[in-house]
Amino acid sequence: MRLSPHKYIIRFLSRKLLRNDKGGRTKFGSCNHPICHLDLKERSKDGVKNFLATLLLLLFLLTPFKTEARQAIKVGSKLFTESVILGEISSQLIESEGIEVEYYDQLGGTRILWNALQQGEIDIYPDYTGTIAQEILQETSVNSFEELQERLAAFNIKATQPLGFNNTYALGMRREQAEKLNIETISDLKKHPGLKHGYSNEFIDRSDGWRGVKSAYNLSPNSVIGLDHDLAYRGLESGSIDVIDLYSTDAEIEYYDIKVLADDRGFFPEYQAVFLYRKDIEERAPDVIRVLKQLSGSISESAMVSMNAKVKLEGMDSQVVASNFIRDNFGVQTQVSSSGIWDRLWVNTLGHLYLVGISLGLAILIAIPAGILAVKVPAIEQAILGIVGILQTIPSLALLVFMIPLFGIGSLPAMAALFLYSLLPIVRNTHSGITNIPHRTMESAYALGLPNSVILKKIELPLAMPTILAGIKTSAVINVGTATLGALIGAGGYGQPILTGIRLDSVPLILEGAIPAAVLALLVQGFFDLIEKKLS
Repeated sequence: MRLSPHKYIIRFLSRKLLRNDKGGRTKFGSCNHPICHLDLKERSKDGVKNFLATLLLLLFLLTPFKTEARQAIKVGSKLFTESVILGEISSQLIESEGIEVEYYDQLGGTRILWNALQQGEIDIYPDYTGTIAQEILQETSVNSFEELQERLAAFNIKATQPLGFNNTYALGMRREQAEKLNIETISDLKKHPGLKHGYSNEFIDRSDGWRGVKSAYNLSPNSVIGLDHDLAYRGLESGSIDVIDLYSTDAEIEYYDIKVLADDRGFFPEYQAVFLYRKDIEERAPDVIRVLKQLSGSISESAMVSMNAKVKLEGMDSQVVASNFIRDNFGVQTQVSSSGIWDRLWVNTLGHLYLVGISLGLAILIAIPAGILAVKVPAIEQAILGIVGILQTIPSLALLVFMIPLFGIGSLPAMAALFLYSLLPIVRNTHSGITNIPHRTMESAYALGLPNSVILKKIELPLAMPTILAGIKTSAVINVGTATLGALIGAGGYGQPILTGIRLDSVPLILEGAIPAAVLALLVQGFFDLIEKKLS
């Protein structure tokens, strides 16, 4: 019988690592010296190998191993609500043709989606002509849709005809404040440098965003901060910021009675909504192209604003809104999967354990030997400690993004980033646990003429075990919290409801991810505290 990777690993660990002699002592190798047969319970309760094997077995048992899925059409979307809705519409329409679809919603900003499209991690995602020309292609000389298509062809990417609405950028203020200060246009902002500007993080760094606006209008406000686009409206309402960037189809413009400032110098181009797709779909899934062509010209600006309002302001599920649009406009009734809070909690818990279990297990396997190597080979001691220290200083979100070119999107880049973050506490604690063993103990071991391998297995590792375990515990707790960021690149877990809650300004959804993550961190800490007590 052929074993799955999951069962093979468990069988290997149980046979090779938990091999005991008749006296119940873990075998570490052949040695006839009396000290080699001392009961390790006098020093560490259980053998080092016994502990590590038990821990790894637990990690693999708790980790849901994923099987390779059949090839499907992979659709992505950006973080904001409109992109999520458009992704839902395309996904459901394609599925209605009997084509398997994997939908990765809320993947991040433009660059993450564009890179994923180029690398084949996704096949389709919605974007805007202005963004494509100025941010992706970085060409302001594109004067027609045909020219845009020609530029995209160099990347083996194509765009559908426009969907039917223009979602351009704009700047806005509270109407009451704008009228009080007599501000009608973007140029008028120059007279009021004391206003607090708050722009979405992507808008701040884009050439067709704040960088370009500031230059075109010669603006130099005293305060400019970056924040999530969906949170900016709350900041504007509370008065903590005065000027924000808008998408012209945002439902919040009317809801919050926001004054849209006139782009009197015509800086912002048109942002016609389109779907970008890989050219090879035309050959491997021609029915998908036929579906996407149906969407061209089918969504008016008022229809898009209405759908945004239903999700953002009325709290409807984006799947339901997309399904209703398809039914009303194409006469097709699509299937909408609904899940309760407990179903979502179960799925998110499995996803989070998958990320944490694999990354922490691999970190343990690599970090402990690395810590031992740092002790035993002084020439590379500082190099090892320095490298893992530098890795810890890289911002977690940046490290996730760095992993995308290497591993694509999904669980793998998230696990790679979490693995690197887990190394420092384990490596350092392994190093300090061994180096802090009393000199008299080590001198006695060397005086007995024991081999170095026996000293390591029988003396150093058992005595350093409490310190090593403390490092593993620290890594595990950090891992649980950091793993929530994996949702930004399609890795799932508890970060998924948190992202959705931020996008929809829903505290219950945010808590749906935050509370279980905190509870899991406490459970992990309690689990390791219990092991520490047994080893002490």
